[in-house]
Amino acid sequence: MDPTEWLRNYQKTLARASANAKAASENLSQVGGTATSPRGEVAVEVGPSGALESLDLTPASRALEAEQLAQLILATARQAQRAAGARVVEIMTDYVGEGPALEVVKRNLPGSPAEDGPRPDDREDDQYFIDPPEITS
Repeated sequence: MDPTEWLRNYQKTLARASANAKAASENLSQVGGTATSPRGEVAVEVGPSGALESLDLTPASRALEAEQLAQLILATARQAQRAAGARVVEIMTDYVGEGPALEVVKRNLPGSPAEDGPRPDDREDDQYFIDPPEITS
C-alpha cells in the first residue's frame, strides 16, 4: 500500500474513533437511574457515575425505624445504580462491542451485584502492591 494512502486511511480511522468517543461521552453524560422502594417510602435518582443526585422520602418513611429506613435507602439506591449501569452497558456495547473492554466496564459499574459482597481488590495496601491487579486493555 502506498504510504500516502495508508496515512489517509489512518487519519480517517482516527477521525472516526474521535467522533465515536465524543458521541459515547455525550451519551454517557446523560445516563442516570431512578428507583422507588416497593411501598413508595423512598425514591432516588443517580447520575452517570452512580452518585446519588436526589433522595425523596414520603411521609410513610417516618413510620420506619432508622435502621430500616437506612437499609431501604441503600437498597433503592443500588437498584437505581443498576438501572444506570444497564444503560451504560447498552451505550458502550454500541461503541466497543462485546469483548474485554466491555467486561472491564461491567466489572466497574456502581451498584453491580458484585458490589454487594467483598470485591477482589479489597485488600491491605501492602498486599495490593505486592500482588497488583491484572490490567487489561
